[in-house]
Amino acid sequence: MKTDIQIAQENEMAHISQIAEKAGLAEEYVELYGNYKAKIDYRLLQDRKDRKDGKVILVTAISPTPAGEGKTTTTVGLADAMKRIDKDVIVALREPSLGPVFGIKGGAAGGGYAQVVPMEDINLHFTGDMHAIGAANNLLAAMLDNHIQQGNELGIDPRRITWKRCVDMNDRQLRFITDGLGGRINGTPREDGFDITVASEIMAILCLSRNIEDLKERVSRIVVGYTYDEKPVTAGQLKAQGAMAALLKDALKPNLVQTLEKTPALIHGGPFANIAHGCNSVMATRMAMKMADYVVTEAGFGADLGAEKFLDIKCRMADIRPSAVVVVATVRALKHHGGVSKVDLGTENLSALEKGLPNLLQHVENITKGFGLPAVVAINRFPTDTEAELKLVEDKCRQLGVNVALSEVWGKGGEGGIALAEEVVRLCEEPNDFHFTYELDCSIREKLQAIAQKIYHADDVKFLPAAEKEMKQLEDLGFGNLPICVAKTQYSFSDDQSLLGAPRGFDLTVRNLKVSAGAGFIVALTGNIMTMPGLPKKPAAENIDVDASGKITGLF
Repeated sequence: MKTDIQIAQENEMAHISQIAEKAGLAEEYVELYGNYKAKIDYRLLQDRKDRKDGKVILVTAISPTPAGEGKTTTTVGLADAMKRIDKDVIVALREPSLGPVFGIKGGAAGGGYAQVVPMEDINLHFTGDMHAIGAANNLLAAMLDNHIQQGNELGIDPRRITWKRCVDMNDRQLRFITDGLGGRINGTPREDGFDITVASEIMAILCLSRNIEDLKERVSRIVVGYTYDEKPVTAGQLKAQGAMAALLKDALKPNLVQTLEKTPALIHGGPFANIAHGCNSVMATRMAMKMADYVVTEAGFGADLGAEKFLDIKCRMADIRPSAVVVVATVRALKHHGGVSKVDLGTENLSALEKGLPNLLQHVENITKGFGLPAVVAINRFPTDTEAELKLVEDKCRQLGVNVALSEVWGKGGEGGIALAEEVVRLCEEPNDFHFTYELDCSIREKLQAIAQKIYHADDVKFLPAAEKEMKQLEDLGFGNLPICVAKTQYSFSDDQSLLGAPRGFDLTVRNLKVSAGAGFIVALTGNIMTMPGLPKKPAAENIDVDASGKITGLF
């Protein structure tokens, strides 16, 4: 069986100028990055402001398991399938982070015959967006510490600095550090730490900005810490926003690539959905809506994380109204939710499947009843799936009024997703009652209770003493009307990753609250979620290599 990278390397790519032409882009908007990548100038949005918006299709999934779900693969394959049934379509995805690429997850460019290419470039440095985000983040950190070193005119309390440095790598050693050591000329000693770049607020700002002016304004609002008398200090007060925007001006432009079947693809921004808002950029999605009749996009991890944040944060801020939602699942993953170990997932087990099905059904019901959107379940079919298992999934979903479509895009490309594409197109023509989980004028507590009870199906929310104090402070400072971005484990509806399926009888525990004033939301940290992951015992990096000709192997 061929690996993903072998399939991608055997594919003959079209020159990116041909893809741009296919997407209706004039040369003036296209900035070439070699033969197979390009950036699109953001002037396109202004020039096409009067063009009718294309319909947005969100692809999400059940709570992830070691068995795999194939959400990005389904997203890419669905776009290819829609093209095969003569629909004008573009796929819009996030950029992979180097952390998972070298860690446990591997690449994030799809799989099998449903991939975006050049997959090696996309999974590694791509067009340098991640590095620009890291540079802007760390420039602000350097200017902050320099301000303190040079006299601290703003009265910043070094013990109340909330801004961290970042690096796009899984490196647990950097979570908690002490810096500024070595004497007075080397800075002010203080406790510090690193986040992974995709968890940086700069990433969230890039992904939520409508244009360069909006980006600069958002950057100026970033809260980097507090003074000795408890007042917030912003990047604007440090006069950092101009230089940071200069570093980000090219990174703000969406990246154009292609699928294996030459469908245009925009890949831009890469926030994690468990610790950030988990969606590609507003710029890319809005641009795609002005370039095609249908836009297929995805949100990270399960519908309780990426989809909830896509709908409650991104759609609210960008005035996007989705037309349909695809919930991806595998029989194998559902059996894992039903208690089957990974080694036994290939054996038919209707009892375990029935025990695991509530996870899928809860995600579906959250989409259809919680958000008022039409949905279809895409079963990413594996060879070991039996007809009895597939029928059980189909019957249970139809009890909720939701159709099921088999997806075989991994092995067949767009041809394997035609049934799914036809159902998605049908759903896009249905009226919907899209609404949010909460209103912005609710209190922070009420918004978190709405998410916990309506989306996670928790009994209540418990706030640890630190979170209670931070909640009062944030509301006193005028941040209480912002949406909420919950940082929690992706493996469970709860904040305990061991509670699989659709758990009940639990409380969501919030340990800390912090404002991302530039991004425009409040982050609620739950469980033991980390903003800097670590490498596993056997990282994927051990299998990656490059030969004398420059050919990369081991990426998957």
